[in-house]
Amino acid sequence: MHGLPGAFSANPHARRPGAWGWWLLAPMLAWLLLFVVAPMGILVAYSFGSRGMLGDVEFGFSWDSYARIADPIYLRIFARSIGYAALTTALCVLIGFPAAWFIARRGPGWRERLLLLVMIPFWTSFLIRTYAWIAILRSEGLLNAVLKSSGAVPHVFAEPLELLYTPAAVVIGLVYVYLPFVILPVYASAEKLDGVLIEAAHDLGAGPLRVFREVILPLTWPGVAAGMMLVFVPAIGMFAITDLLGGARVSMIGNVIQNQFTKALNFPFGAALGVVFTLLFVVSFALLQWLGRRKDETAKAR
Repeated sequence: MHGLPGAFSANPHARRPGAWGWWLLAPMLAWLLLFVVAPMGILVAYSFGSRGMLGDVEFGFSWDSYARIADPIYLRIFARSIGYAALTTALCVLIGFPAAWFIARRGPGWRERLLLLVMIPFWTSFLIRTYAWIAILRSEGLLNAVLKSSGAVPHVFAEPLELLYTPAAVVIGLVYVYLPFVILPVYASAEKLDGVLIEAAHDLGAGPLRVFREVILPLTWPGVAAGMMLVFVPAIGMFAITDLLGGARVSMIGNVIQNQFTKALNFPFGAALGVVFTLLFVVSFALLQWLGRRKDETAKAR
């Protein structure tokens, strides 16, 4: 709260919220309290309990569930989940940034059409889209049919590709699902970028890479950071794609949490995993904030 007076004084047009402002904010605060704060409190309370004989929760204060997370099996699952989520995020940024930049540089008419194409997948059920990838990636699916008809099999590939129920299929599914969550926020930042700044950088002798590193990326970083958060965190906890495209052979932390609540009926351990997962989100958010501040400090130093 110590930073608020300075924030208000920095903007001469800012006003402290009055009673009416708090009333307008009340629905959002109530929603956060009921659906974010309260469930998180229940999760924390469960995580310190213990599993009863019949699968019920015996409340108390025990670190046993958290100590169990240190088991090498679960540490490997956490590492695998973070690795898959990081790879998914990197691929989404590598694919989504150029796509968002291309859309932002088009005229108004083309931008609307291209954005519509990006958003069309949201009109279809997530499960239907995932089952569609099963039909594409299976041994006798669309992908191998195209490869056979084009002659790539057997001239390039000795035999049809076996992608379904592999880590590659999981990553493909994750990238497909979360790619729009990078394109849209990056587009929002790129669309506001003044092209005069890029032209000025070129006029001053900067090459394409330097313009991207010192002009484009810093000015679109808020969108990039938002996209990375929107992909990385849910990708760690995703369990439906790993079940359907990974054939339950590629376990991630989301699958373990789901199994603890639905099959093992070990609510305290599942809650402890959920709390650790939330802490991963906090650490990821703090890291991106730190990177953003470093970029601002570097830009000011230059």
